[in-house]
Amino acid sequence: GRIGSCTVPHGTLASWLVDVLNILTGNLDRPGGALFPQAATDKTPRPAGPGRGFALGRWHSRVSRHPEAKGELPLSALAEEIDTATEEGEPVRALLVVAANPVLSAPDGDRLDKAFDSLDFMVSVDPYLNETSRHAHVVLPPPPPSQSPHHDFAFNTFAVRNQVRYTRPAIPLEPGRMAETEILARLILAVTGMHGADPAAVDRMVIEQTLGKAVNEDHSPVRGRDPRELAARLTGDTGPELRLDMMLRLGPYGDGFGARPDGLSLEKLLAHPHGIDLGPLRPRLPQPLKTRSGKVELLPGPIADDLPRLRAALAERPEGLVLVGRRHLRSNNSWMHNVPALTGGSNRCTLHIHPEDAERLGVRDGEPVRVKGAGGEVTAPAEVTDAIRRGVVSLPHGWGHDRPGTRLSHASTDPGVNVNQLLDGRLLDPLSGNAVLNGVPVECAPAAEKLMPLT
Repeated sequence: GRIGSCTVPHGTLASWLVDVLNILTGNLDRPGGALFPQAATDKTPRPAGPGRGFALGRWHSRVSRHPEAKGELPLSALAEEIDTATEEGEPVRALLVVAANPVLSAPDGDRLDKAFDSLDFMVSVDPYLNETSRHAHVVLPPPPPSQSPHHDFAFNTFAVRNQVRYTRPAIPLEPGRMAETEILARLILAVTGMHGADPAAVDRMVIEQTLGKAVNEDHSPVRGRDPRELAARLTGDTGPELRLDMMLRLGPYGDGFGARPDGLSLEKLLAHPHGIDLGPLRPRLPQPLKTRSGKVELLPGPIADDLPRLRAALAERPEGLVLVGRRHLRSNNSWMHNVPALTGGSNRCTLHIHPEDAERLGVRDGEPVRVKGAGGEVTAPAEVTDAIRRGVVSLPHGWGHDRPGTRLSHASTDPGVNVNQLLDGRLLDPLSGNAVLNGVPVECAPAAEKLMPLT
């Protein structure tokens, strides 16, 4: 599963079939199979039973009418939402980008590059002036990791063992410098019309709303208590720490504000700087299910409706070469190319090609190869290797650091090429909205030869 199988024409179906395989072989929710982690900051588990279910397409994008999925629209639609007017409304004129470089990570970066240049206002929260943030009217650089606290909210939900850890900054902030949480809080206040308010108001609001809801939930450990009394018991040096303490204490391992004296709190977590082992993953079904039936729904309607597209595709496999991406261990994202210790060696922007394909095309190891896709053309050095199968070529993700106006001094010394420029953004998995980045037809030839347009 994960990235490789998700960014394909049938990414949702591929992910669904992983689950189906686990279910049919008896490996869902059992040790050795697919289990659900239980993060320390999850909400206190509610009793098993029917949930609200899941719906796709509650609204659509303005230009191409892409359906919404989990509150998001496809990144591939961003350029057209900026540079295309329709009768339904004005184009996007302002943009906020947080820790992202879509000029390199989205299909058809050249179009997105031009679209960003046309915006009336753009803010980037980013430590680099990169291919995207160079368009921003305001760049807000967060402090480096050594000056930032860290608790992993996202990846603990994908953990292979339950654990919890919190790290305070190793080095204090310089006077007047904002923490990343303060930067984001100020942006929230600005876009909600409260520009002059104290950033701590965001933390207070979240705490008030969360506790106010918790005291009214039947399964909550603080059912019926006074939210103000609970808020007064929170500990922490900053607003974000108060919020973390609240989430830990309300969570599945929490002390419930005294209801479970041996449970977690921020104070207890700080006493264990290397973290706390919460044990192996355990069977949890049916509690995590949020389906309307309260059961595992093996074949939801949207999945069933998409199966004919899969059947048709089996008879329409492209001839010639197809392109897949790759992410090197030291090159998961574009910013890593500006860190000298993470570049060099095998972390290079080369075209992997099988020896038989290289011989057939007249491509030699180390020589430049032209690669043409529906969205454009790039040239990269060949790396002939039998580690890739015949009929498939591979270019790595996140390269292409040759645009003017950036301040990526190390990355620009070996810029590589942007693989996503080979894509025109039209190919999407219709259920998730994910761009199709793998299995894309391409033409390849030695750089000296001319390539015919793709049909």
